[in-house]
Amino acid sequence: MIQRRAFLLASVALAAMPGSLLAKPRGHGGSAKPRTVHLTGARAPVEVIEDELGVPHVRAASLHDAFFGQGYLVARDRLFQIDMEQRRDMGRMAEAFGPRFVAADRAARLFLYRGDIEAELAALPPDVLECAQGYVAGVNARIDELAADPAQLPLEYGLLGISPLRWDIRNLVRGRGIGMGDADDEVRRAQLHARGLLDADQLMAPLRPAWSFTVPEGLDTAAVTDADLGILDSSARPLPFDSIQEAQLDPQQRWTDRFALGSNAWTIAPSRSATGRPILANDPHLGIGGAGPRHMVHLTAPGLDVIGAGAPGLPGIMQGHTDRFAFGRTNFHIDQTDLFILRTKKDDANQYWHKGKWKVFETFEDEIAVKGAPPERVTLRYAAGRPIVSQDAARDRAVAFATVSMLPGANQRFAIIAINLAKDWASLQQAFKLHVSPTNLHYADIDGNTGWQTIGFTPRRPKHDGLFPAPGDGDFDWTGILPVQDMPHVYNPREGWFASANQMNLPAGYPYHERIISFGWSDPFRYDRIAEVLRAQPKHRIEDSIALQHDVQSLPARALLKLLPAAPSADAAQATALLRRWDCGIEADSAAALLYEMVMPALSSGFYERVVPAAARDLIPSVNLSEMLRILASSDKRLGGDPAAARDALIDRALAAGWKRAVELGGTDPARWQWGDLHRVTIAHPLSSIPAIAAAFPKIEGGRSGGDGTTPMARGFNAKRGFNVSHGASYLFVADVGAWDNSRFLLLPGQSADPRSPRYRDFYPLWLAGAMQPLWFSKAAVERHAAARLILTPTL
Repeated sequence: MIQRRAFLLASVALAAMPGSLLAKPRGHGGSAKPRTVHLTGARAPVEVIEDELGVPHVRAASLHDAFFGQGYLVARDRLFQIDMEQRRDMGRMAEAFGPRFVAADRAARLFLYRGDIEAELAALPPDVLECAQGYVAGVNARIDELAADPAQLPLEYGLLGISPLRWDIRNLVRGRGIGMGDADDEVRRAQLHARGLLDADQLMAPLRPAWSFTVPEGLDTAAVTDADLGILDSSARPLPFDSIQEAQLDPQQRWTDRFALGSNAWTIAPSRSATGRPILANDPHLGIGGAGPRHMVHLTAPGLDVIGAGAPGLPGIMQGHTDRFAFGRTNFHIDQTDLFILRTKKDDANQYWHKGKWKVFETFEDEIAVKGAPPERVTLRYAAGRPIVSQDAARDRAVAFATVSMLPGANQRFAIIAINLAKDWASLQQAFKLHVSPTNLHYADIDGNTGWQTIGFTPRRPKHDGLFPAPGDGDFDWTGILPVQDMPHVYNPREGWFASANQMNLPAGYPYHERIISFGWSDPFRYDRIAEVLRAQPKHRIEDSIALQHDVQSLPARALLKLLPAAPSADAAQATALLRRWDCGIEADSAAALLYEMVMPALSSGFYERVVPAAARDLIPSVNLSEMLRILASSDKRLGGDPAAARDALIDRALAAGWKRAVELGGTDPARWQWGDLHRVTIAHPLSSIPAIAAAFPKIEGGRSGGDGTTPMARGFNAKRGFNVSHGASYLFVADVGAWDNSRFLLLPGQSADPRSPRYRDFYPLWLAGAMQPLWFSKAAVERHAAARLILTPTL
């Protein structure tokens, strides 16, 4: 049975929620007089109807103007959010905030695309480029509107004394972003190999599918150090606004967070659906606690009718449906980066050895404007287009970072538009060619077809597998990108359903030896629970998808209960008894769930001390949960001469320690323990460390949550930072394919990031209660639920 008490008790939770903003303006919007705004950039009047739930429905006469409407609305609701992201990605923080930001700006500029921008734009499909141009024009139209009436500016600008940057279509090509990928994994493995401890890496990062390590010929693993990461390590490019950068985390936290951020999606064929139509469900798991990662809109124009959620600052809809098909996405794991170790010339560090000859680094001279100080000149170096992230002239050494995001044609910011413009599975295949980031794309159309296609640029490695740094002499250079048709996919599978939850999902028989994609995947707990539920449902309903998105059954908890000692010590007896009575649901009101969340860190710590070699502990800061449970259950000799006894002792000590910690946090009466008392949902402004910002943007808080990072209702946390929810599904979506008005959604905390707006936190209580809302799509439904109208009219 799906554990969904929070969902079933939604009405009770809503009634009890303090400060609830559930009251919505009802009706009358259909006859309300529209407000007209005159703007530069639109080609013809654009109508925007906002429904009772705050979703804007844009009706335009052209593709350009539909996306103009999206850009304008995103800037209306989230301007500061997208402005700060643009400043960070373009390396323009120092000009607004001063010298402390120069290092971050230099790093960002190293990852700007240095190829032919005009050629990149010309290579895009014309309709895709038209949409992107409209989006940029819409953002700029809002910025112009605010310049004329500064009283409307988001509060941050006055408090920080800055102005928003105007947008340029070329920046959608230039900005490729800094991401470490798995570079730190490559460095760690090289260091472990040099110590003769490479087998220990499996405890932290088990290879999936099974694979044997092979060090690239010519790589001196003993010469590899953390310094090779250079600016890829976020500590080398600090942003004083620490909450808008890649967090300054220790290696364990970086590793945990990388695999915590995932998503769930499943697609049900008509043969398995109670409606006789496909059902597609998706809940992307992103950061929770700061700026909302999704913004809702419905775009309609000739050749376009799409609704759902997009990423603020990215044109188009990432998860939603058109009038023809629904689409969802989860992270698919592709190894898209490599470190290449270059040999530089002893008497000239500006030259490196590549393909049998010395070559000169490509260099770009740039100037960073700095508030309150003179501009700073910086020199940026590249080897065959690959950024040089570190260099040690004394060792005749430099490190180039190969990433698919820097390749010509890697224009991810346009890919979502192409998906939105597609009409069917066949035309989507063309759109997928633009898509760089690794993704499981779920599809279901009104004709009853369902499909799963993995997309994302996958580099062809001729002589290595990407698990170690490689010599940069040219022998190991990439030789292209794997074609989309060679990536894993399925169309109308006979099982009648499929799901993805970031697990290793290479199909049986896939030639992964010849088409190396990745060896690092998320643990399969969420997928296994989803599959367990779907297999047991011969006829799946919309309500079943909603309940499954809020399911808190824990498979790791089941595994632990199977290992509880038969004769616990006196210190562990109470914990053992409480867990034995538990149904393994991580419910907000569960005492056993609270105890379990205290026991597991203690068990991981004890296991770590038992099995990780002391000489490897500086490189292996944590153990993989799935691998730990597997070893504990299999009497593995790494536990000692008597593995069963060692296991029982480890678990007994963890139970005793977990009980003690639960008493410290929950009190002496276990009947009063509730996991939700610790596991809270708090949302604060990303710059709330600045007192004036914190005062102007009060925290959204008070909500209690069930779940953890392993349950389908993913509500992850990092125990080193406390128990507040740090990631999960801020946007949830279930599509009744073809009967679109039956579709449901949630968005946390609301459409607007402005506390003056009624849409600032209106979805917070709904989201906590799991009370999915209707996603109105048909013209009749939109008119029936219209709350306000806006006409965006071109300035004459």
